[in-house]
Amino acid sequence: MAEPSEDSARPATDAGGTGDVGASEDDRNGAPEHRRPLDFIRKQVVSDGEAGTFAGRVQTRFPPEPNGYLHIGHAKSVCLNFGVAAEHGGVCRLRFDDTNPAGEDADYARGIAEDIAWLGFEPGTPMHASDYFQQLYEWAEHLVHKGLAYVDDQDAETISTARGDFTTPGVDSPWRDRSAEENLRLLREMRAGHFGDGEKVLRARIDMAHPNMLMRDPVMYRIRHAGHFRTGDEWCIYPTYDWAHGQSDAVEGVTHSLCTLEFEGNRQLYDWYLEHLPLPGDRPRQTEFARLNLTHTVMSKRALGALIDTGLVDGWDDPRLPTLRGLRRRGYPPEAIRAFCAHVGVARINGVHEIELLESFVRTHHNRFALRRMAVLRPLEVVIGNWPAGEVEYRAAVNNPEDSAAGTREVPFSGRLWIERDDFMVDPPRKFYRLAPGREVRLRAGYFLRCDDVETGPGGEVIRLHCSYDPETGGGQAPDGRKVRATIHWVSADHAGDAAVALYDRLFTDPVPGADGRDPLESHNPASRELITSAKVEPELLDTPPGEVVQFERLGYFARDTGPGSPVLFHRTVGLRDEWANILKRRESG
Repeated sequence: MAEPSEDSARPATDAGGTGDVGASEDDRNGAPEHRRPLDFIRKQVVSDGEAGTFAGRVQTRFPPEPNGYLHIGHAKSVCLNFGVAAEHGGVCRLRFDDTNPAGEDADYARGIAEDIAWLGFEPGTPMHASDYFQQLYEWAEHLVHKGLAYVDDQDAETISTARGDFTTPGVDSPWRDRSAEENLRLLREMRAGHFGDGEKVLRARIDMAHPNMLMRDPVMYRIRHAGHFRTGDEWCIYPTYDWAHGQSDAVEGVTHSLCTLEFEGNRQLYDWYLEHLPLPGDRPRQTEFARLNLTHTVMSKRALGALIDTGLVDGWDDPRLPTLRGLRRRGYPPEAIRAFCAHVGVARINGVHEIELLESFVRTHHNRFALRRMAVLRPLEVVIGNWPAGEVEYRAAVNNPEDSAAGTREVPFSGRLWIERDDFMVDPPRKFYRLAPGREVRLRAGYFLRCDDVETGPGGEVIRLHCSYDPETGGGQAPDGRKVRATIHWVSADHAGDAAVALYDRLFTDPVPGADGRDPLESHNPASRELITSAKVEPELLDTPPGEVVQFERLGYFARDTGPGSPVLFHRTVGLRDEWANILKRRESG
C-alpha cells in the first residue's frame, strides 16, 4: 500500500543506550565536533595536548586489511580517526594491514581508498605494513639477540593446545630454550625459504603462565610460500597482526592508535613489543572504543563473503549489504552516514543500534535535498471520459516543498493516466479514503477525479477505470467547497517512461543474526528484494543522473542505479514513514 506523504517529517531523537540524551538537528546535519560534548577519546587527546605528551602532536591511522571492502562499521572508525586528527591540526593516514597474502589484492586497496574519499575524507598516499617488512625483520632479529624470541618447530595445533586456558597455565615449548645463536640461524633460514609452510614459526618469549592468553609466547612470524600483491615472492615469512601493528604505528609516528574493543586484550602485547625495541621516536598509545553494529545485518567480512559466495547477494556493492559500496549504490548519502556516526558517539561498551536510526538520518537528508517526482510502480490504467480528445496540459509541480529555490517543473497531463493499483478498491473497507466506484480523489498537481465505471477481465480482475475529472479544481480546491479525503499520484500514460524498481526489505529476519550461536545465514531473508520491471515514471525521471536520489511522491526515496547497462533502474533507499519515531514511541509507552 502506498505510504502517506511526509515531506515535513523529521527523525525523532535517540533516547536509547548510546550515551547521548538525544540528537539535535545539528547532529543530523553534521555539526562540527566542537559543538558536541567530548567523548572519552577526545578528552584524552585534549589532555595529552595540555600535558605536552607527544610534543603536542596528534597522528592517527586507519589500518584496514585489503581483503574486502569497507562497511558502515568501518565508517565509524574512519570518522573517528580522521576526525580526531583534523580537530587538532594533525594527520591521519590510511595504512593497509597487508600481512596476509591470501585474499589480499590491489583492487580491494583501491576500492577502500575510494570509499574513504566518498565518505568525505582525504586518504592521501596510502601506507602499507609491507613497507616495513625489512624493518620488522630486523627488529625480530633484535629480539632474538636479546633472548626475547625463539624459533619453534611445533605445528599450529600443538602450539594452540599448549597455551592452556584461562584456568590452566600453558606448557613451555621444547624449543623455548634454544640459544640465541641457533634461533638466529633458524630465523635466517626461514627468511631464505629453507622450510615449508607451517614447519617453523618465530615466537616471542614472554610467559606461558601469563593471565592474558595473548601473552603466552605469541607467534610473530609464520612461513607462507605465497605471492604478495605488492612484494611478490620477496618474502616467504609474514608477520602476524600483533607483530606488525604497533611497530608500523611507531615507524610512522602515530601518537594515538585507536582500535575497536576486540583488540583490548592485544594492548598488553602491543606495549610489550614497543618496550623492547629501539624505536625511532615516541611510543604510540593504543586506546579501544566500541565498534558499530546494526540490527538485521552482519558486519564481519567472513559473513559478508559467505553471502556473496553463496549467491544470496550479487556482490560487494549489492544495495542490501552494509558495505559503503552497497549503501552508496542504494542512495545513502555520505553526509547522513557521518552524522549518524557522530550521533551514536564513541563508547566503551559494544552495543547494537537499530538500523531504523540510520535510516532516519538518511531520510532527513533526502527530505531536505531530494527532488520530488511521480512514479507508478504497479500501474492501473485510468481513462478520463470527459477530457478533451488529444489534448495535453502541462501541470506545474513543486520540485521540493522544503526548498523554495528548487522551483517547479511541468508535468504532462492527458486523458489517459496510470495510477497505483493499491490506490483503488472495488469494495473498500472503513478508513480507505482513496479511489473507489463513485468516489472522488485529488490528483497531485492535478484535478479532482471521480471513478464512474470499472472494467474487469475474464477472471474478474480490474484492468481499467473509467473516470471523469472536474475542470474547476485545477487549483487543488473545489469552488463549491466539497472536500476529498485523499490525494494520489499519477503519470500520463501517453508520456510515461518505463523503468525497473528494486524494493528492499531487511537482509536478515533476526534483529541480531547469529546471536543464538547459529550460522547467521540461517536467518537470511529470501524476500529481501523485490524487482518490479513494469513501473511507469514521469519523463523527467528518465534523465536522472546515475547515483542521484529523488523522492517518488508517496512512495519513498529512490536512487538511480550507478551500474552499467541501458535499462532505467531505481533502488528504493528508504521509505517515507519514520520507523525510528515509532520505535521511540513504543519505548516510551512500554
